[in-house]
Amino acid sequence: MLFFDWTPESRACTRLLKVAVAVMLAGSLCQCTSSKPKGDVVVSVKDQKLGIYGTDGKLAKKYVISTSKFGLGDQRGSNRTPLGTHEIVAKIGHGLPAGAVLKSRRWNGEVLKPNAPGRDPIVSRILWLKGTEKTNQNAFNRFIYIHGTPEENRLGQPASYGCVRMGMKDVVDLFNTVDVGAKVVITKDHLPRGAPDKADDGSPATVAPDASASGQPIEIARILPSEGEKKRAEENAAKSKTSDKAGPEKPAPASRKTKADAKVAGKTSSRTKGRA
Repeated sequence: MLFFDWTPESRACTRLLKVAVAVMLAGSLCQCTSSKPKGDVVVSVKDQKLGIYGTDGKLAKKYVISTSKFGLGDQRGSNRTPLGTHEIVAKIGHGLPAGAVLKSRRWNGEVLKPNAPGRDPIVSRILWLKGTEKTNQNAFNRFIYIHGTPEENRLGQPASYGCVRMGMKDVVDLFNTVDVGAKVVITKDHLPRGAPDKADDGSPATVAPDASASGQPIEIARILPSEGEKKRAEENAAKSKTSDKAGPEKPAPASRKTKADAKVAGKTSSRTKGRA
């Protein structure tokens, strides 16, 4: 059997050992939980501008944007822009040209020019937001995005249906600057003041995405076009050579099932009429 001499000196050494172990554990915990992504974003409804801020709190870049023309809120079906803190949980459209039309988050092969007449689809890039507060918990399921718009002449004023709209090239720049997991704060106030690292002249921001950060949500970025989409892109490119005009989207053709149902309905109607 072993006996320990619990002298005051030995007890002091034990306490020091415990403190050392606690400090080591705290240090390792900080390394695991301090992976805050760079490039936090603030959207000002009052200014109708979006700013990117570095970890030092300085304003790195700002853009003109549009929030909802229906006002602010998070109610389902309201088409309003939700306030508060959000998180970028997905980035969609990597590598697509500016002006690429994204329908149901997929490129349909079409590319629009700024202010194309009669057109108002989502273009270029999508940064999908998820609310982190009770007051904006519906944002993700409401498909609240930061996305590009061809209606660049309406930027600077509320014009969207709930999302945060940006210029075709501006949203590409934002996409390449901030990372999945970045915080997005939508506020009624002005953009916070900060010394800009770059002039607002279209040059790249100095804040780089932190690709090494752990614990990040899955990034949905590389959605490559299918063969059908490539074919439609070639067809649209051929059409654009003959005409630069863009009109409203054509309605989708009726499916085979719909035509068959209509045919059956017609036969049933004629039989009923004959019996009457």
